[in-house]
Amino acid sequence: MAIEAFGQTADGQPVHRVTLEGGGLTARIMTWGATLQELRLEGHGAPLTLGFPDFASYPKHSPFFGQTPGRHANRIAGGRFTLDNVDYQLECNEAGVTHLHGGSASMAKRIWTLDSHGADYAVFSIVDPDGQAGYPGSMKVEARYELRAGGCMAITYTSVTDRPTLANIAHHSYFNLDGSDSILDHDLMIAADHYLPVDALQIPTGEIRPVEGTDFDFRELRPIRRNGPDGQVLYDHNFCISSERETVRTIALARSMQSGVAMELRSTEPGLQFYTGFKITPSVPGLMGKPYGANAGFCLETQSWPDSPNHAGFAGAVLRPGETLVQHTEHVFMRS
Repeated sequence: MAIEAFGQTADGQPVHRVTLEGGGLTARIMTWGATLQELRLEGHGAPLTLGFPDFASYPKHSPFFGQTPGRHANRIAGGRFTLDNVDYQLECNEAGVTHLHGGSASMAKRIWTLDSHGADYAVFSIVDPDGQAGYPGSMKVEARYELRAGGCMAITYTSVTDRPTLANIAHHSYFNLDGSDSILDHDLMIAADHYLPVDALQIPTGEIRPVEGTDFDFRELRPIRRNGPDGQVLYDHNFCISSERETVRTIALARSMQSGVAMELRSTEPGLQFYTGFKITPSVPGLMGKPYGANAGFCLETQSWPDSPNHAGFAGAVLRPGETLVQHTEHVFMRS
């Protein structure tokens, strides 16, 4: 385990990077955004995640590479929700009409405190103050990264609040299991019978639609590449794993036949946002020494369902005083 200076924010706050090793994995995590800056598997030449080699590129160019969105990851329509008969208006930081990933100054873009660490684990924390981006209550979040035997990277988010609020923390790495320019030829399985269709603003319409007979059926391992009437299907949708949080279970499996590397995803979470990175456009070099293009990595974000406060029947994200929200996800890497 090593800690090193890795840069500073625009207002002069130091950014540090922690290197962890264990289970055949090496992970480098920044205090800025509790961000997984790089993840590598022993014996595999390319990094498993997208990122930048320097901190300065993150605030300017990162589409949440490895960051920790919250207080509510994903989208809330119009930035509006009602909780306990009180209406709240959040910052609309996406095109001025949608609230995304906790706002423009969310915990994904602030400095976390490194509370404890060892050779194979690190614990970070942050306090989201009352009124941040319009959210009620002061909420503390702890993020624990741990590298376990058998190629497992485990991430646990623990959240508490002093007022009723929304809480939905997620990990936002973009994965690429073979280092190629596109992940569309990776194979993917998602253990979901239903998904959430979205409108032009990528807000769920309210329908919970069966995947059977659609391009969203990943119940058996198949290539991500799928051409529709307008070309490659643009996946950025929530897959409905369950209606509520459960014990840890396998919810997805990704595999590259080119490299022989696979990733099993296990989680407590009821939703899985699958995004193929079709909007990736940074102009600066990534970890492979060149800029990333569209579809350079895929996201499998374990979380509550998007816009849940505004839809009856959606797996929700309300947290109250006296409760402790624990969200746990394991990424297990293996080679054939």
